[in-house]
Amino acid sequence: MDVLGGLWHLLNFYAPAAGVGLFAALLAKLLWHAELKGSPWWRLWAWASGSAALMAIGGLVYFGRDGKMATYAAMVAACAVSLWWAGFGPGRR
Repeated sequence: MDVLGGLWHLLNFYAPAAGVGLFAALLAKLLWHAELKGSPWWRLWAWASGSAALMAIGGLVYFGRDGKMATYAAMVAACAVSLWWAGFGPGRR
């Protein structure tokens, strides 16, 4: 595999985490606009995508391969918890 192929492989591995994080952060900002006024969308996206990416790496290590449904479920759960922590957690009020 050449460098460009490796880069595409890496980007495609992290794309679900980035997409889920972006969608969840924007939806949270839309639904809880008043409560999340002090939290910029990019900060919520960074927290959500980062936690989802960590779950993707954890799923790869635990299962030995990418693309298991349990890994995607863990990514969604981690995304939700990190959005709550970043937007409503301790020290935010």
